[in-house]
Amino acid sequence: MTTTPKRYYGWTIVCTLAITETISWGIIYYAFSVFLQPMEVDTGWSRGELTGAYSLGLLVMGFMAYPVGVWVDKHGGRFLMTIGSILASLLMVAWSQVTDLTTFYVLWMALGACASLVLYDTAFAIVAKWFVTKRTTALALITFAAGLASTIFVPLADFLLNLGGWRNAVLILGILLGMTTILPHALILRRTPDDLGYMPDGGVKNPTNATPTITGSTLSEAIRTRFFWVLILTFSLSYLSASAIRVHFIPILTDMGIHPSTAAIASGSIGIMQVVGRLFFAPLEMRTSSYIMVAVVFAMQFLSLIILGMSGMGLWLIIPFILFFGMAFGANTLARPSILADMFGSAHYGRISSIMVIFLTMAGTISPVGAGWLYDRFHNYDLVLIVAIGLVMLSLGIILSSKPHQKKHA
Repeated sequence: MTTTPKRYYGWTIVCTLAITETISWGIIYYAFSVFLQPMEVDTGWSRGELTGAYSLGLLVMGFMAYPVGVWVDKHGGRFLMTIGSILASLLMVAWSQVTDLTTFYVLWMALGACASLVLYDTAFAIVAKWFVTKRTTALALITFAAGLASTIFVPLADFLLNLGGWRNAVLILGILLGMTTILPHALILRRTPDDLGYMPDGGVKNPTNATPTITGSTLSEAIRTRFFWVLILTFSLSYLSASAIRVHFIPILTDMGIHPSTAAIASGSIGIMQVVGRLFFAPLEMRTSSYIMVAVVFAMQFLSLIILGMSGMGLWLIIPFILFFGMAFGANTLARPSILADMFGSAHYGRISSIMVIFLTMAGTISPVGAGWLYDRFHNYDLVLIVAIGLVMLSLGIILSSKPHQKKHA
């Protein structure tokens, strides 16, 4: 008979990842948009050149996804997340001192490699090993917390920027990253529940109950299904659209006449709505299919961009944009691992997810630098908004015209 301990260690891992993911996303990913304009003024590098380095880092992160996924499937994420935190902290310190554009590009390539070790996909692969029936709840707890990353760290980065300039701000954030993530990753994370005598979801192993086999499609089986590639295409189009807007959101608002500090607060508010989106998604995902929820997420993103495109006629429309875009952006993060695990199981989740991550990261690489190039060429974001609307509209149309046929796995 299976017994349930008072406290399953998997939840300790989830709480740890909720904290470290919030900090890592806030510092490595979201803070960059705050420093974009100050770096442009201070260094003389164009906005396209700056976002090019950021995008190159995302590209490296994408191509690291497969080897990272294979490692986590075999060995767990403890070593990778610890090393990633150490190196990312050192690279942030180096970024604060950079004076050469080539060096800046090299730093962001290295930061991209570190991001692949410490951000969501490694954390999700860890969770997939520790939870089966409670997987959605575990993922939701992590993404609820990390959804506040921009809410916390965009205003914090702006405060540090105004206090002592962008270089000192980046230096402080790098030190903070190291102090808050290295030891938790090193001391708390574990490979599988079996290592501590647990069964997935919290049962205690004993001679009369065998550990249930975690099932799922292999990578080769997954990539031979049509719906796998539908998911890759639609999420990539959605991410092309969302990433351009998210990275350039503060400059978009300042071009509309909004004060930079107010724009930073607005950008941070998207993080609050990300949490709301995940709160909305998690219980509904238990009542309806993850496929339907993916379509709902794309529809919300499309509506939000239509609203942003109309904001020139009234800046008050920024509020409903933040509401819908933030909810879509947040729910998207939870929808992706949920539908992958539902359709293809968790036995080889790290490998299967890594293929999608490669495509999403290529989309994220093209998107910010492409938006920066369009801005440099036309000196406004009008065409960027039109393209972003078209991309998410296409993703919505494709997912609505496709149906999943893959058998659901545990």
